[in-house]
Amino acid sequence: MDESRRSDKATAVAAWEALFRAQVTVMRALNAEFPGGEISFNEYDVCFNLSTQPGRRCRMRELTGHLLLTQPSVSRLVDRLTARGIVEKQPDPTDARGVIVALTPHGFDVYRSVAVQHAQTIADQVGAGLDDAELRTLTELCTKLRVAAGSNTPRRSTARSSAAPDPAAV
Repeated sequence: MDESRRSDKATAVAAWEALFRAQVTVMRALNAEFPGGEISFNEYDVCFNLSTQPGRRCRMRELTGHLLLTQPSVSRLVDRLTARGIVEKQPDPTDARGVIVALTPHGFDVYRSVAVQHAQTIADQVGAGLDDAELRTLTELCTKLRVAAGSNTPRRSTARSSAAPDPAAV
């Protein structure tokens, strides 16, 4: 990182604390208002991530990398979604050990129905204290932070396990 851009440790910690507390508060509200009749909040996250992939499908390992859940938890979640016909598991033609998870047409319909309602709740919660210009700035700052954090090499091999807890589970 360019030394001229390195922030003061106390300032960085205060910013992280504010960001984390805001995320926890908003996530709790989103969880409380989630239209979970057909799928849970975590199941929605799986469907959302699959919906953004080409063909609405990806390898299980890639899906796990997009979620704040452990690999065994994602596997159990995918198994539950498979049993309900929301996703299907397919063998990976390029890797006999790999599994591809695909959103079914029924699963996409369920996801889309929930997404419309959930998007309104997000707009209400996130837009409650910020105007459009501030929301654009927040998006830019969060993207910049995510890109910068993603380019840093973890100092320890346990970096993923020492990450903050899943705010949806807090």
